[in-house]
Amino acid sequence: MLKFSKRMIVACLGSLLAFGAAEAADWPQRPVTVVVSQAAGSSPDVLARIITDKLSRTLGQQFIVENRPGAGNVVGTQSVARANADGYTFLFGTSAALVTNPFTVKSLSYDPAKDFIAVSKVARSHLLLLVNPKIAANNLTELLALEKEAPGTLSIAVDGPRNISGLIAQSINKQSGSKFVLVPYNNINNAVQDSITGRTPVTIQSASVVEAFIKDGSLRPIAVAGNQRVPSLPDVPSISENFKDIDLQGWFMVMAPAGTPVAIVDSMSKAIARALAEPDVLARAPTLGFEIESGDIVTPAGAKAYLDAQLVSTGKVIHSLGMEPN
Repeated sequence: MLKFSKRMIVACLGSLLAFGAAEAADWPQRPVTVVVSQAAGSSPDVLARIITDKLSRTLGQQFIVENRPGAGNVVGTQSVARANADGYTFLFGTSAALVTNPFTVKSLSYDPAKDFIAVSKVARSHLLLLVNPKIAANNLTELLALEKEAPGTLSIAVDGPRNISGLIAQSINKQSGSKFVLVPYNNINNAVQDSITGRTPVTIQSASVVEAFIKDGSLRPIAVAGNQRVPSLPDVPSISENFKDIDLQGWFMVMAPAGTPVAIVDSMSKAIARALAEPDVLARAPTLGFEIESGDIVTPAGAKAYLDAQLVSTGKVIHSLGMEPN
């Protein structure tokens, strides 16, 4: 049996650390791909392009956004899980891909906890519960009262029963005893238009999608998903003010394939933190419905802790609905 002295082990570790540091110092030497698992123009795509533009400028190589939508975020997310762990492919991951799919998709082809390294949680995308202006409700309590006057007559436009908007609607039904009818839409724009016309008078949408319609009065926000109010809509209560256990919200996290050198992950995280702190990013993000993150949650350790906690809390919500993967 080979025997190694403490000095030899320390020397080997020192060599590995030096190699990792040198590798990070040389990175990136060519363009870097950032995969977005949704279509161009979607909320994650818009934010990813803002951040990658900053990364291209500060790191001296082009950061290319590659849209790979399909199968409810599975196509793009899976592609990064199987990519080379060399620091030249990253995922701009959504909460749907990372903490919803593991509980709703049967035989999921990736494991968020094992196939990826968390790099940085970059932002929250606020989901809003909105109503057609003809609906006489200014908050969730009033909307629930209207629904109970004629159970099963009010419909909510969602992007699918197993996506976050659908899970929020189902959770409201379960916890309140209401009977809102969920109407799934493959196309978000169609959902929004049907809510504006009153065909499906209630909807749950990303703030970035409906900002213009809120401003012109076509839709009225009455609640914010998650456990916090939105700074840009301070008078709109959070859903958790009615139901504390409904803490579902959209958020974005940059991930690297498992095995990506730690030094490169750290370099990427620090570059992202600098990008997020840029005044123009901080100024523009709220107008698009995003809340930029800062502090420990932008670091790999902080992002991983958040991901782990979200996997637990989201799993509890989905299990409470009796939902099985399919």
